[in-house]
Order: sequence, then structure tokens, then C-alpha cells
Amino acid sequence: MSISTVSMHSVPDGSEVVSTSAEAAVLPSPPLLILDAVTEFLDTHNLGSGPVSWAQIGDGQSNITYRLERGGEVFVLRRGPRPPLPRSTHDMVREARIQQLLQDRGIPVPAVLAVCEDESVLGVPFYVMTFLDGMVITNVIPAALSSAEQRLATSNAVVDTLVKLHAVDVATGDLASFGRADGYLRRQVERFSALWDINTTRSLPDVVLLGNWLADNLPTSQQASVLHGDYRPGNLMFHPGAPARVTAVLDWEMAAVGDPLADLGYLTATYAEPDSPPSPLELTSVTRNPGYLTRGQLISRYQDQTSLSLDALPWYQALALWKASIFCEAIYTRWLKGERPNDTLFAPSLDAGVPQLLDQARVFAGLSPAPR
Repeated sequence: MSISTVSMHSVPDGSEVVSTSAEAAVLPSPPLLILDAVTEFLDTHNLGSGPVSWAQIGDGQSNITYRLERGGEVFVLRRGPRPPLPRSTHDMVREARIQQLLQDRGIPVPAVLAVCEDESVLGVPFYVMTFLDGMVITNVIPAALSSAEQRLATSNAVVDTLVKLHAVDVATGDLASFGRADGYLRRQVERFSALWDINTTRSLPDVVLLGNWLADNLPTSQQASVLHGDYRPGNLMFHPGAPARVTAVLDWEMAAVGDPLADLGYLTATYAEPDSPPSPLELTSVTRNPGYLTRGQLISRYQDQTSLSLDALPWYQALALWKASIFCEAIYTRWLKGERPNDTLFAPSLDAGVPQLLDQARVFAGLSPAPR
């Protein structure tokens, strides 16, 4: 779909969007947009003039993105979800900073126009960036990208953009201090293992089993790169012209400096192909259709453009689904507690969806299927 076709709103609903800070103060749950606060912030940074209209866009389950229109100009506001949440997982200032650094290095990202670190404005930090029109592929193939040639070009662009990202120099300049590449994989396993107990209300032994397997079989990282952390077709924007090309990489909340194969593992483990089992992470189901590259072909195209050995890729694929299961369990637990009242589809599906992810992680790890 093209994100220029979304329906804009101009009347607040009184819960997620309110007109004034006074209205927000009396709500039992904080709103996502406070129009007088947003308007004042835009005025301060000379971003448009007049009343603001809005529409929520994107399929993200974590940070929240709004398209804003004002005086004929269009912007995008991105903010974290309602508090309380771990700050490290929703660091909007850091997310904006990585986009600024990558824009200077030729990676297609929206330009960041203004950053708000003052939590008194919307309750959480946020930033405003340029609006880029284009095609985002989810469960419907856009007509402009539907031909066999465009499907192939789309798949190729997914891989080629990832290769370009991983080739960015992280040894010098500001990116050198953006994160520690040494020990990245071990820290990931340790961090997510610790997150499980505080984010679940049920027993799923595969989480511990897989965590132990990952820790016992850590591969040796071959290079340090910028990682997107949620790299998939649904987080890419494509130009509709032929051949299809990526005009923007979106949603940088999980970005880090670390092992590039973590991105490739995530992309290929969550990528839908004709024979792949259903998954709660299947957010771009159209790649099951003829004309798109298979997982194996994605891997081969990446291999052809890098010097990295992919022998240990199944470990990274298992890591991706294991981490995703823990992240999704946190969403499911918040829903059970009534903290996601408007989520009537994704969160309820995770009752069975998280065990599905763990089953698929076991396959990549070469472990026998879990008894059910």
C-alpha cells in the first residue's frame, strides 16, 4: 500500500488523541497525541502552520508512528508506547540519532527534523521526521510492484539494501561509539534470558532450553556492522518505478552495532515462502507468492556480495525466533493485564503464536520437536 492513501483525522477521539493537556491530565490512561502540545512543538521548530490532522500508520507492535498534516505540509511523528515500559527498549532519542548518522552515510532513511527529549510534552520522548511517500509491502502486493519483474526486483532490493547497511564503517566517527560490537551475541542471549521471567505468566520450557543451547553454541562474529534489528520487507519503503528500489528503511528502534548475521538470520527466519509454517511474525505474507526470492535465494544473494561465512546462519535464525518469542510474550502478558485494550488480533494470537515461534527456533537449532 501507499502510505499517502491513509484517512486523516481532525476530530480527537478523547482517548488516544485529545485536544489539550488539561484533557490528558484527567484520563485514566495517557493519550498518544496531545494536539496543543504537538502544535506548540511544531511551531517552535517552524514545521508547518495552522491546525494539525493526523493518522496512525505502520504495523509496528512497539513504538507508534503518526502521519501529521499541517498547512499543506506533511510530517511523521514517532513516539514510544504508553509508560511504564523499560526505557532501553523505547529510546526515541537514540533511534533518531542512528537515522541522522546513517543519512550522512548514504543509507536511505527519513531526515530527522526535530527531537523532543522533554517528557512533559507527550509523556515520552518523540521525534519528527520528513514524510516519504512510497509503497510498503504487507499482505497485499501493490499494483506497481506486482509484475514478475518487479517482484524479483523487490526481493533483490531487500538483500542489496541490507548488504549496503552492513558495509557502513563503524570503526571511525560517531558510529564507533554507538555500541559495543565485542560480545554482542553473548549479551543478547544473556539479556533476553533475563527478560523472560519478568515478562511471562506461564511456563514454556523451550525458552530455557533454547537459551542454554544458544549460549553453549555461540559462533565467532566475523565483523562489526550497523544492525537494524527488525529488518524485513515490511519495514522498507519502495519506489513504484521499475526496477523497484528501496527509498527508505524504517523503524530503527532495535538498531545496534554488532554481528551483521543477526540481521540476516532475522530476515530469513521470519521471511514467508510457500512451504514455511505460519508465524505471528509473518507481516509480509505476499512473499509466499510466485516471483519473490525464496529464503535460500536471499541467502545466496547476500553471500555473493559479502566475504562472510554463512555456515553458522542456522544459529542466528534460531536466535532471531527465540528473541522474538520473548518479545512477543511481553506483548501477550501486557494484553492479559489489560494494558493493550485495543489489540484484538495480534496479542490474543500469541497464546499459540509464542509456542509456534519456539517450535520453529528448535528446527533451526537442529533440536527435535517439542512434545505437545
